[in-house]
Amino acid sequence: MSEPPLQDNLTGHEYDGIREYDNPIPGWWTWLFVAAIVFSVLYYMAYQLGTAGTSVAQAYDAEVTANLRMKFEEIGTLTPDEPTILMYLNDKEWLLFGQKVFVGKGACASCHGKDGEGLTGPNMTDDAYINVKRLGDVGTVIQHGANNGAMPAHINRLHPNEIVMVAAYVASLRGQNKPGPRGEEGSVIDPWPEAPAPQAPVEPTD
Repeated sequence: MSEPPLQDNLTGHEYDGIREYDNPIPGWWTWLFVAAIVFSVLYYMAYQLGTAGTSVAQAYDAEVTANLRMKFEEIGTLTPDEPTILMYLNDKEWLLFGQKVFVGKGACASCHGKDGEGLTGPNMTDDAYINVKRLGDVGTVIQHGANNGAMPAHINRLHPNEIVMVAAYVASLRGQNKPGPRGEEGSVIDPWPEAPAPQAPVEPTD
């Protein structure tokens, strides 16, 4: 069977004297292209959004938090006093945990700002404090509240270790002087005591 004349295979489209040849792509290529688009959508939903709308970063943060909570068994139940808070003031891993409680479960960020810059509550990043004179007072205020409930008590809302880590995180914000809607409030107090360097884990010996 002879091939149809070239003229019969033209589409009738012409651009700058160039005539378009009617040569459609194969059907299998079209369906492969459609399948790739569908797969990309499913891949994004599964690996970027995660389960039930949880992002990969959120899932990682949740895993880190869960692992740190398991370490509560190793460190025991802490007392939110000055020596204990001071012990965790330079511990990056536990400060990260304290930050997560500050922003999440403790709901501190709703009043004090995500970074402690202050919203309806005072700025936590300057050197002036209303109810704090010593480092240990940070834990006391978190535990029992202040200002007739304006600062709510968290003694029944947070584990004692969570209070210690939040107190250490709040104390670590001092001196960052982040701008916020509230000016400096209270009185400038003495610097925190010098925090000890976090101890390196002891390697097991044979």
